[in-house]
Amino acid sequence: MDLILKKCTIEDLDTLIEVSRSTFIDAFEKDNDPEDFKNYIAKAFSQDQMRLELMTPNSSFYFMVIEEFGMVGYVKINRKDAQKEQFDINAIELERIYVMKEFQGQQIGQEALSLVIDLSKAHGASSLWLGVWEKNLKAIEFYKRHKFKKFGEHPYLIGEDEQYDWMMRLDLV
Repeated sequence: MDLILKKCTIEDLDTLIEVSRSTFIDAFEKDNDPEDFKNYIAKAFSQDQMRLELMTPNSSFYFMVIEEFGMVGYVKINRKDAQKEQFDINAIELERIYVMKEFQGQQIGQEALSLVIDLSKAHGASSLWLGVWEKNLKAIEFYKRHKFKKFGEHPYLIGEDEQYDWMMRLDLV
């Protein structure tokens, strides 16, 4: 399997919204209050919000593509001032990494993470960090297997529900 990251452009906005909504719903809908979740989806993945994120300097979306299948997921990285937390300007934030449900269990996430690490090193990043929901134990174990270490927590709102993300970092130098 040859996975590539294809950088998204404004022409990809509708497809990006669709895959962002569907993968987030698949991953988290069952674990959240239905009203809070519905309100979050409507705001976080609206046309205006996604256009703003896509056009933000130092923020990039990439579709994960396998030639024989097409798009299988997406990632979003933030550099410099686009990072959600400003503790290391030389770090890169992996804000989102989602594999579509029908392609999970095929090590696509692992391959995508490897490509993001390579991309981060090419940008001269000192580390790669991310936030992962404290109740997403499968993802936490995935990142631990790839040598990410917890270095803090931050709150994250799903509607009115305050949840906590573990902040995890992989040193690249």
